[in-house]
Amino acid sequence: MAADDVLQVTVTRRIRAPIARVFAAWTQPAHLLSWWGPTGVACVQAEVDLRVGGRYLLANRMPTGDVVRIEGVFEQIEPERRLVYTWSVDGRDSGQRVTVRFVAHGAQTDVHVVHERIPTEPERAGHEAGWIGCLQGLATHLGGAAP
Repeated sequence: MAADDVLQVTVTRRIRAPIARVFAAWTQPAHLLSWWGPTGVACVQAEVDLRVGGRYLLANRMPTGDVVRIEGVFEQIEPERRLVYTWSVDGRDSGQRVTVRFVAHGAQTDVHVVHERIPTEPERAGHEAGWIGCLQGLATHLGGAAP
């Protein structure tokens, strides 16, 4: 696949919580254990070294019982504004990158996720469903989604 053909996913959700709470929920392991993953997936391990060059690890127990490890390195951190990090599943370096932007709207926050450099359409569709589910979990964890 040529570089121009690499796929991406963009998902946005407005969360009924102030930006500080949303950013904390995205970056603190205790929160991640409560909401990370789409329906049917449970986050069973969360580690975050929130600094440029720091690593993160999220272990997801799938409905089948298998555990999938998502990990990567933080490339950019702008507290309460933006995170950019690499994305690897089960140790396979795919070159994928995730950018998460947080935009305050009073007591609510828009969360914009862009997952890029996805090599195949089936993988892109899986990531899209996963991110939609994750943002639903985040909204539920923090008190709901805005209309």
